[in-house]
Amino acid sequence: MTSIRTLTIALASLIAVPAFAQDATTDTGASTSSKRFAVVGGAAILKPDRDPAPGLKIDGDVAPVISASWYATDNIAVELWGAADKFNHRVKADGAGKIGTVDQQPIALSGQYHFGTPDKVMRPFVGLGYYESNFSNETIGGDGAHVGLETAKGAIATAGIDFNINETWFARTDARYMKGDAGVRVAGQGTGEELTIDPWVVGVGIGARF
Repeated sequence: MTSIRTLTIALASLIAVPAFAQDATTDTGASTSSKRFAVVGGAAILKPDRDPAPGLKIDGDVAPVISASWYATDNIAVELWGAADKFNHRVKADGAGKIGTVDQQPIALSGQYHFGTPDKVMRPFVGLGYYESNFSNETIGGDGAHVGLETAKGAIATAGIDFNINETWFARTDARYMKGDAGVRVAGQGTGEELTIDPWVVGVGIGARF
């Protein structure tokens, strides 16, 4: 997807120049942490916050997720996060059961603030950014006209906690909320209607700093 490539290039640009700079020092002359990069791999469940329409439900699903972060300071980071595989959702209608499936694969670029110092055992963090979520393999509508969903775009909010194991390794748990609508297309044509899903993504993972 063009949007994924664009976000990846943006993060790489943010990282490339400052990554080779010397560590900053505090007003007291003490050096900050020398580890400026972090990667996290794990799994998450994506569950819509609401029913997209009266009588219509979309199930949640679990998929692997990955992220890469660059720390501008000990507390401020830029994170590129996304699903390494697609979330597959069953679409159900009241009185009819399953009426189809749809795959979803989100990616996001966020700024984060990590509380406390790097040596704390528990480090909460919060973040705010922009996401895009691509929908594909829609089988909604059966043998009738194909129903498709356009890419959802909007704001993403994040809250989580890192649990330090040692200077390199840590465990993470986080929750993300994505706010945005997806345009509905029938037989390849826009309908002017939008589907509101606004999913929560709750995940756990293991990370490494370097």
